[in-house]
Amino acid sequence: MKNAFLTSTALLIAGVVPAFAVEKTDVLDTYADIAAAKYQDSLTAAQKLQEAVIALVADPSAEALNAAKAAWLQARVPYQQTEVYRFGNAIVDEWEGRVNAWPLDEGLIDYVDASYGGPSDENAAAALNVIANPTFTLSGKEIDATEITPSLLEDTLQEADGIEANVATGYHAIEFLLWGQDLNGHGTGAGNRPWTDYASAELCTNGNCDRRAEYLTAATDLLVADLNWMSAEWANGGKARAELMADTDAGLTAMLTGMGSLSYGEVAGERMRLGVMLNDPEEEHSCFADNTHNDHYYDGLGVRNVYHGAYIRTDGTLVSGPSLSDLVVESDPALDAEMKAKLDATMISLGRIKTAAEAGFAYDQMLERGNEGGEMLIMGGVDAFIDQTRSIERVVTALDLDGVAIEGSDSLDDPNAVFQ
Repeated sequence: MKNAFLTSTALLIAGVVPAFAVEKTDVLDTYADIAAAKYQDSLTAAQKLQEAVIALVADPSAEALNAAKAAWLQARVPYQQTEVYRFGNAIVDEWEGRVNAWPLDEGLIDYVDASYGGPSDENAAAALNVIANPTFTLSGKEIDATEITPSLLEDTLQEADGIEANVATGYHAIEFLLWGQDLNGHGTGAGNRPWTDYASAELCTNGNCDRRAEYLTAATDLLVADLNWMSAEWANGGKARAELMADTDAGLTAMLTGMGSLSYGEVAGERMRLGVMLNDPEEEHSCFADNTHNDHYYDGLGVRNVYHGAYIRTDGTLVSGPSLSDLVVESDPALDAEMKAKLDATMISLGRIKTAAEAGFAYDQMLERGNEGGEMLIMGGVDAFIDQTRSIERVVTALDLDGVAIEGSDSLDDPNAVFQ
């Protein structure tokens, strides 16, 4: 401390003002470094899922299916923490639907329960069942699907007819293929697809086990390819990193846009408040696996990571550096303390949901009409996300940034519109 003081004093005497302030470019570097680490962790976890799927397809068994499910659950942990890079980074927004689109009309992909229904005016392909049909008509064209490939999924089926519910790729398509439909409503239990859905001919259940294996393999291969692409975009020399660093204020705007929009419109609104309003067990982000409590928790953690400029990788190592917190504390220490407290409060609320779900009170049970305990848990998370968004808005003002447009949600901004 003595040497630092003497050095500072000497500089002042010489008429030089020491630059103690955190540089904005350093904050952006940290943000990009953490993005690269998160997408690399997501890729590594997806590759482990891919290995588990290969093992399941090669030698189907209950144990192999459970191993693939466990790998899917692990793969969600780093990926959900990347969602805070949406909204502010166009390159992520334009890509995200390939890997994490939801909800999906699962009848597009495979067999469904009779209660699911058939084609609707909103979606003629809602019960297409590609796995059972090697040829079919889509958008007025005859489609040859005798071989199920990543290209078929990506170029032909994903958002077919321009309908967002036609989700053919990504985590949730894979989730459905591993768990099957959750037919328990607000009751106990997730999807319960039998391992024999991937068995050889004499043991095969529900038909087309070979094509189901082809679809699962293609979807997993495509997920790995997509994550590999995004990981490279954030590495040194990648386009996403270059676009971020091109304009420091625009980069900071992207950071805060992502934090605010994920907190408010996306998670608090579309993923949490809407489900409480509709009391619909299908309004879960991971409705087949009953993993929604973790989805919300790691989304919240991703927001906190950005503000603190710190991320713990799946191997336990820490990626950290100059942060938004460092910028804010220089101009308004009280606001920095407030922002940190709000982020911590959100994680406590999300932790309560996570703990309750892991103890057997599943998220779809929390959504049941009249379940006061469940509504209290979910709304605790909603209110915390809203509250931290108000502080994010104050951070925007403190940093004198323009162009931060936080996404809204009818469930929060115009609840009556939800029921129209």
